[in-house]
Amino acid sequence: MTKVLTDTPGAAKRVFLNSAGSSLMPTPVLEEVLGHLRRETEIGGYEAADEREADLEAGYGVFAELLGCRPDQVAFTDSATRSWLAALDAVPLGAGDRVLVGEVEYGGNAIALLMRAQAVGASVEVVPSDADGTFAADALAAMLDERVKLVSVVQVPTNGGVVADVRRISDAVHAATGALVLLDACQAVGQLAVDAEALDADILTGTGRKWLRAPRGTGFLVVRDRAKAILRPALADLQGGTWTGADRYLLRDDARVYELWECDNAGRLGLTAAARYLLDLGLDAVEQEVTRRAEYLRTALAAIPGVTVRDLGARKSGLVTFDVAGLAAGEVQAALARQDIAVSITRRSSTFHDMARRGLTELVRASPHYFVTEPQLDAAAEAVAELARAAGARS
Repeated sequence: MTKVLTDTPGAAKRVFLNSAGSSLMPTPVLEEVLGHLRRETEIGGYEAADEREADLEAGYGVFAELLGCRPDQVAFTDSATRSWLAALDAVPLGAGDRVLVGEVEYGGNAIALLMRAQAVGASVEVVPSDADGTFAADALAAMLDERVKLVSVVQVPTNGGVVADVRRISDAVHAATGALVLLDACQAVGQLAVDAEALDADILTGTGRKWLRAPRGTGFLVVRDRAKAILRPALADLQGGTWTGADRYLLRDDARVYELWECDNAGRLGLTAAARYLLDLGLDAVEQEVTRRAEYLRTALAAIPGVTVRDLGARKSGLVTFDVAGLAAGEVQAALARQDIAVSITRRSSTFHDMARRGLTELVRASPHYFVTEPQLDAAAEAVAELARAAGARS
């Protein structure tokens, strides 16, 4: 823990509870990024990339170890969204086809799905949640048929602590249909041990900036063999393909067909450094530490009169969502920021179906990583308690 705190100087200056938004980079990751940028200023971007060719190539193996897949199944992008859109664009969809999503589907995914479905005459249908707030087994089974081509699963939603039982969903989908399972692991990788093979997700997408503690503008995509046989990339450039004749081209036969030639090499090196940092700490150890801190804060908040914790599920993640009676989420966020406590807000537009079903419009979201100490969590809980007391006194 001492090394983690030394590597995270920003964590000593404030109570940082926003790793679900964009976390704090460890010093070794920052040094990797800055070092490459400095080298680009000295010799140029092409030459600097050539110097680090082996390190850039090694990143695929690092992420294969991190995500439980093969290096040829890994691609790097500039965000989780770019990864997710590239995968969606490659899914063959036509009139009458069906796409299933959960109630906690993320707004950025939903908009793209609706646009694509409306363009081709497909439908996007919502699988009702069970008491845990994720795919209800009976409802999913009843909705699966040969017209279902894609099932979109969010492993950890942006608006609550629940962790989906991805393997249960994947097994049900693959047993009943030839549909692909597209897993949004954006909020999972870096706080949970995520294994694409064990989860049997066909496609996995994620970001660097959240729990993985990598730079913004970094993302990754895993395309496993079942998906590779079905997906048809919509567009590629000279990274994803080779121009072999005046009117001919040849696409790559691995996941890098979804990459673009132009990329942020400094960010990509930082992303790999962040993955190595996580692997050195140990995936299971990090999951235990994050889960413990979230439960500590969740318990403290739940004991405060006027505060309601809104997290669902038997298995919970590092996201803790709550509201304070008499105060808008923005008021809570601003008041905490004045005390150097960083939280974020999750709104109905990000998870429309789930928030509407529960009658919620916005929530305060706290997400303590392993570098947050218990005294800091106590300070955050006491600050929220003061806000709740003041709001109660005014009402």
